[in-house]
Amino acid sequence: MISKLFQKGARAVMVPIAKALLRAGVTPDMVTIAGTVLTLLAAVFLYGTGHWWVGSLVITLLVLADTLDGVMARTSGTSSVWGAFLDSTLDRIADAAIFGAVAYWCLVRTDVDQTLARTTGALCLLALALGAMVSYAKARAEGLGMTANVGLAERSDRLVAIILAVFLADIGLPFWMLTLIISVLCVLSVITVFQRMGTVKVQAASRRLGNP
Repeated sequence: MISKLFQKGARAVMVPIAKALLRAGVTPDMVTIAGTVLTLLAAVFLYGTGHWWVGSLVITLLVLADTLDGVMARTSGTSSVWGAFLDSTLDRIADAAIFGAVAYWCLVRTDVDQTLARTTGALCLLALALGAMVSYAKARAEGLGMTANVGLAERSDRLVAIILAVFLADIGLPFWMLTLIISVLCVLSVITVFQRMGTVKVQAASRRLGNP
């Protein structure tokens, strides 16, 4: 949902940057890889060490810039299956780094209730796994020639939720609220998986009936 709201605005901002990078000889693949590496570093060295509000600001900028490689590819007319594959694959790595780093810091914290901290860490890992299921449902549908672009918790929604929750937790939000937000994210991810399954089921049934 969120991705659809800011997509047009983000493109308008990114186009001049994309053109400048292309003129400098930078390729979309370079931007994709660099963005993933920077996200990994920010997750490990900021989220993973408890610098949550700084990490949230840095990762937010990187997430917003995640559309840059696509804009560059379209601007230069070099969009390709390989580029889409690379981008999707590295997105999974970035997601793992973000949720994994938050989970790690929750599990090693000693300044909050240990049961609550461990529960939150476990929920982060569950949210990561469910997010992978959401992405897989879409990828598998597209592999079968169908679409599954529906759901309450798309990738951008999940990232906004975890980044905002972590930021607020670091500036004074009660820790149990972080637990609650991640729990809701898990529930929404499960709903999204079933939404995508339902969408594909309808399309598959339509095929059996001979409809386009």
